[in-house]
Amino acid sequence: MPAYNEERRLGPSLERVLAYLEQQSFPAEIVVVDDGSRDQTSVVARRCSNERTPVRVIRYANNRGKGYAVRVGMSEAQGQLMLLCDADLSTPIEEFEKLAAFVDDGYDVVIGSRALPESDLRVHQPWLRERLGRTFNLLVRILGVRGFADTQCGFKLFTRRAAQDIFPRLFTDRWVFDVEALLVAQTLSYRIREVPVTWVNSPATRVNVLRDAVRTVWDLLRVRAVWLVKRPRRRLVIEEAASLARPK
Repeated sequence: MPAYNEERRLGPSLERVLAYLEQQSFPAEIVVVDDGSRDQTSVVARRCSNERTPVRVIRYANNRGKGYAVRVGMSEAQGQLMLLCDADLSTPIEEFEKLAAFVDDGYDVVIGSRALPESDLRVHQPWLRERLGRTFNLLVRILGVRGFADTQCGFKLFTRRAAQDIFPRLFTDRWVFDVEALLVAQTLSYRIREVPVTWVNSPATRVNVLRDAVRTVWDLLRVRAVWLVKRPRRRLVIEEAASLARPK
């Protein structure tokens, strides 16, 4: 759970997650990455920890961006399944069960989506943000990664193997990390499934529409340029092994 200046929203969100996990049979942990907050985000997170479900807090001094925070969290998480969940719980934690069902079916990466016909958007974003989001999704399909209606929903589930393979390769520190993660996952031939989820817009967003739109488009172009020439090593190893196995 990446968090930046979330002292007001984080406590209720963690209590809801902890209450949900108390009802489950599997062990779990919560990893909160304090992305250089200037408020009491880390203090609030530590207060929520309990004996059955520890809340581990990782904090660094300077704000680096959501993508950087997620990479740090994924590198520290211990679970066999790793869920990326936003601090505002715009997607309720109970939706985890929808995603986990597809891991049982053999998928490596399962992403929540606000844009599928079955998605349940109970509180919409403001009109301008929705239009910019649709425009961004179009740019993603053209320049970034194809086959997904919504790459930016902050509710994504990874198997441990996939997370350890994907996230160390990423270089994007801010919003486009979602696109880069899916692009790398596709390149590595991981099975990905997009799943409709419930979503409630949080009015206290950290996104500045005009400033972040320009930065996001630039980051998207940079990701596309880099991954046109760069290929993950794992894919090369697979291709080399297949070549060696062919009869001469």
